[in-house]
Amino acid sequence: MAVYGVHSETRSPAARSRYWRQNFFWDIRSSPPAESLDRLVGVARSIGSHPILIPTDDESCMLVADLAAPLSKAFRLPEQPAGLARALSNKQTLYAICQQYSVPTPKTLFPQSREDVERLMEELSFPVMLKGIDTKALRRRTGVSMVVVRDKGTLLSQYDKLETPGSPCLMLQEYIPGGSDMVWMFNGYFDRDSRCVFGLTGKKIRQYPPHTGVTSLGICLGNAQLAQLTSDFMRAIGYRGILDIGYKYDIRTKQYQLLDVNPRIGTTFRLFVDSGGMDVARALYLDLTGQPVSPGHMLEGRKWVVENFDLICSPTYLRDGSFTPASWVRSYRGVQEAAWFATDDLRPFLSMWWRSLQRGMGA
Repeated sequence: MAVYGVHSETRSPAARSRYWRQNFFWDIRSSPPAESLDRLVGVARSIGSHPILIPTDDESCMLVADLAAPLSKAFRLPEQPAGLARALSNKQTLYAICQQYSVPTPKTLFPQSREDVERLMEELSFPVMLKGIDTKALRRRTGVSMVVVRDKGTLLSQYDKLETPGSPCLMLQEYIPGGSDMVWMFNGYFDRDSRCVFGLTGKKIRQYPPHTGVTSLGICLGNAQLAQLTSDFMRAIGYRGILDIGYKYDIRTKQYQLLDVNPRIGTTFRLFVDSGGMDVARALYLDLTGQPVSPGHMLEGRKWVVENFDLICSPTYLRDGSFTPASWVRSYRGVQEAAWFATDDLRPFLSMWWRSLQRGMGA
């Protein structure tokens, strides 16, 4: 099976992999949608045979969702209900969907101004999360995607610092106690009937940035309750395709509270590999090419690490007492795969460390 990549820049470490048949380069974020559509259709024509298109980040996911009709003439895509991917990706509309389908999620408020924040503070129990409705956009603009605030004065100062005047982009969310080990994940694939034909659950051990970010070290653990909750929710809304979804277990209510939904392949997808080598990308390929999806059994305790992220965030976990030096070393037992290192494909790993070094030196 030939694999082709579309990258935003030629220096991308992922583009160094020897397994690409061919790479194409342009930045979807800075290009008009019509231009990206033309470029993608051109890629499909050069490849031939109606290839499968897999978006790998928020920007490409939204582009594919918005342009699904014309793209489906050139590519094989899951037939997602119109507007669903964008609704799930937006924290405000996601909250409304959770309320509609009685899916547990932290109480969330969406202020439109500083005056709203001052009024809504009376409804809050501190600490509270101040988050971006679009977390990645907020991080690109400010360097953070969320902050924990513990009093009214800090909330107002952080709101003034992070909000975009005239374009509200922040939300106030109930704080769920507990660390990274309370954050659970589900990765799965849903067919045209919204049936989950492959799905695995796991937990975050460490995150980057610490306690609030993406998985830097994760572990596969079975959780039938979480898998059933997700499957029922996705069937109810008619979801199709690859899903990456996150929850936090609330010890106060004994419930899994839904935090975010990525209606696409997630960065942690290679954590979720079963005994037969099945993952969500393979499940998508088999289903869209008319082949049966036959999953194996869960590899309980399988771990996956993002080398550079985990190295950067580990000192914080050690300083705050989440890990002792000995338990930190033990946490790597069971790591079966890394995000970058592969003995048969070293160039992405070496390129990643070179770029990390350059950034560290301000180059």
